[in-house]
Amino acid sequence: MIGLISATSAGAAARDRLAAAWPDRTRVYEGPVGDAVRAAFAECEQLVCFLATGAVVRLVAPLLGDKAADPGVVCVDEGGRFAVSLLGGHAGGANELAGAVGELLGAEPVVTTATDAVGVAGLDTLGLPVEGAVAAVSRALLDGEPVALEAELAWPLAPLPVAERGAYTVRLTDRAVEPGPREVLLRPPSLVVGVGASRGAPVDEVLELIGSALAEAGLSVRSVTQLATVDAKSEEPGLVGAAERLGVPLITYTAEELAGVAVPNPSDAPLAAVGTPSVAEAAALLGGGELLVPKRKSAGSPAMATCAVVRRPARGRLAVVGLGPGARDLVTPRAVAELRRASVLVGLDQYVDQIRDLLRPGTRVLESGLGAEEERARTAVAQARAGHAVALIGSGDAGVYAMASPALAEASDDIDVVGVPGVTAALAAGALLGAPLGHDHVSISLSDLHTPWEVIERRVRAAAESDLVVTFYNPRSRGRDWQLPKALAALAEHRAPSTPVGVVRNASRPDESSRVTTLAALDPASVDMMTVVTVGNTATREIAGRMVTPRGYRWQASAEEGAR
Repeated sequence: MIGLISATSAGAAARDRLAAAWPDRTRVYEGPVGDAVRAAFAECEQLVCFLATGAVVRLVAPLLGDKAADPGVVCVDEGGRFAVSLLGGHAGGANELAGAVGELLGAEPVVTTATDAVGVAGLDTLGLPVEGAVAAVSRALLDGEPVALEAELAWPLAPLPVAERGAYTVRLTDRAVEPGPREVLLRPPSLVVGVGASRGAPVDEVLELIGSALAEAGLSVRSVTQLATVDAKSEEPGLVGAAERLGVPLITYTAEELAGVAVPNPSDAPLAAVGTPSVAEAAALLGGGELLVPKRKSAGSPAMATCAVVRRPARGRLAVVGLGPGARDLVTPRAVAELRRASVLVGLDQYVDQIRDLLRPGTRVLESGLGAEEERARTAVAQARAGHAVALIGSGDAGVYAMASPALAEASDDIDVVGVPGVTAALAAGALLGAPLGHDHVSISLSDLHTPWEVIERRVRAAAESDLVVTFYNPRSRGRDWQLPKALAALAEHRAPSTPVGVVRNASRPDESSRVTTLAALDPASVDMMTVVTVGNTATREIAGRMVTPRGYRWQASAEEGAR
């Protein structure tokens, strides 16, 4: 919950805008400001104070406790100009909150934490439990000192500017080791503990069993990501309580699912009790992985719980990112977030150059030239399978004549795939032309490098006969100068010579140009590969120099009738 505090009418107006936008996330604190801040500080995860920063500093100073537990605090000045991340920038989420508040209120986010100022990912913002000399290692990263990354298992980390060797170390491990004086330990959520229990098994007995199993195997409890059991035990108090105390979910499977898992230590007892020869081992192994601790029983007499521990393999992450048509302000915030999250970037060299400044230090860039689309797709998927966080970029929307299709043809269900939509060339061109896509429309690429011309021509003729607005991608190049005239001729069989045609080159870029002509007047020689050509349907009109395709023919008929 986010507590909202204000002292003046101007602050209250901004406060209420925030409350209206986030009704389920915010709580307004009324009354004297000091009392409101103290109450919100105790009850909320974050605060937004519409007060001077000096006043907030004095109010929260006596309340400060643990850096890891204190709420994040953002201050917004009464003029609504700035959203200042004052306290808990990383641990309390104040840096991210300042950005969200700034976007909503039109204020400038002010973030002063050192790692954010230079674009280095904070070690405590990687989404993993962290131990050790966080401040010292972070300082070394900021100062450009060599920091080694020792990854004992693959995991899709955000980029870090690390070296092969260094006096400081970031170690990714699920083993129960203590950090050195110049070392940070990152704990990946790699361990699944399968658990079984008799009715009434005490929570302390379950926890003691799990703790001893992990300790004897040399594994860290901070890398446990879930407890798993049979669904018949989903409400067993000892298991539910153990999961709550560990801060992880209790995942359940049917007896039938568990019975289908091959295990080293099946037993007749669980088969008779819940219908599967294994609970602990089968539940731990069901998602795949390496069995590190075979089934063991608790120390009670009689033993009332069993457990087994499996290390799950890391699932790499592939984000397929559309960069839009070229303008920086048409790159979506989600695309920027994925670019900054990826430790590996794969893309066409000219697209990489467009967004290189958005990448975090330490991002590994794998770029190639035109014509290597399939190679880039294979590279991106291979990097994700190796456990990395990968961004594969394309122009416009990555799913439209771009990299999503070849990448997903290579990918299987062993990696996580995220699609990030982008503004397409057709949409960017349409916005310049007016409203040519106001009714049903289709996009067709005239490049026959990968698609036979016979197939392309059949699609053009179908669009012509269906009276669809058509946007042509890849309309003409030096080596392909006859396809556009043929496509226009096919459309001309079903449309009047006066049909409006929009021609847009380099939409949204500094040298963009656009014009509206007609099907009869369009000179194909004026078109190149950087151009998008949009041909209207029989209802499209040029109005005040803009292409307009009405949303429906009835609307057009009514408008024409009213104009008479």
